[in-house]
Amino acid sequence: MQHITDAVVDATITPEQAQAVLLDAFERFGRGEAAMQERIRTEAGGVKLSTLGAVIPGQEVAGAKVYTTIKGQFTFVILLFSTVDGRALASFDAGAITRLRTAACSVIAARHLARAGARRLALFGAGVQGRMHAQQMAKAFALHDIRVCDPYASPTVAEELQALCGVPVRLCGADEAVDDADIVVTASRSTTPLFGGAQLKPGAFVAAIGSSLPHTRELDDTALRRASVIAVEWKPQTLREAGDLVLAAPEVLREEQIVELGELVTGQHPGRQDDSAITLYKSVGVGLEDVALAGLVWQRLQAGA
Repeated sequence: MQHITDAVVDATITPEQAQAVLLDAFERFGRGEAAMQERIRTEAGGVKLSTLGAVIPGQEVAGAKVYTTIKGQFTFVILLFSTVDGRALASFDAGAITRLRTAACSVIAARHLARAGARRLALFGAGVQGRMHAQQMAKAFALHDIRVCDPYASPTVAEELQALCGVPVRLCGADEAVDDADIVVTASRSTTPLFGGAQLKPGAFVAAIGSSLPHTRELDDTALRRASVIAVEWKPQTLREAGDLVLAAPEVLREEQIVELGELVTGQHPGRQDDSAITLYKSVGVGLEDVALAGLVWQRLQAGA
């Protein structure tokens, strides 16, 4: 069985290809043609083992992502199987896949929930995920500027991001970042809200992707209350894991407010219906994403791409 490294993943697929295969996977899931396994976490002695998976017959793959968390550091592996004959196809270092798929799904959500004329991006967190989100959003939307709020960022991060995105980037505080932002991405490890939801301008879209833990949150109740739509990857997993939603006051969330990404991409839900509406996407990361992207890498390698 072949083992595929992060370097090979990066050399084999582009963010745009990742977006396309993930869109296809969520369309299949939205039509009931794919299935997922929820994340299971097991912990002892400060070491956490997590597993999640998916079956996507239309893409001819099934698989599972397994990873450890030790002192806040993650090590990921994906195992990929064929749904045609059940063969084990490959194992993957899943760092690159995790980085690519999270931002790609945020872009898919943004295309249904952000205003087409979005020009300003506020980015909370300039780590691996934050940087990839900036790059993919800058390609998906005609951004004029990116404002980064990250108290731990290196002094050179603005210059580095500007070179990667081709858009002016500057570091600033939380209030200045959110001010007049069309798209807000929260990619932090914060345990408490990063900004006041009242600061979001009408028409803003927020992608909150920094945490999949039920005791941490990046958004406050005001942001949730103001949202016309809150998109999630998969309700059973998100409503159990997403602290942004789990910790919300009981009266804040409305059942009709929460919609799955599969419903958006198949047209079962209309998405944004008003230019002044605030819309949210809360990601926790689901197995469908990892398996679909691993399958794409495998297929392209087999084709000699």
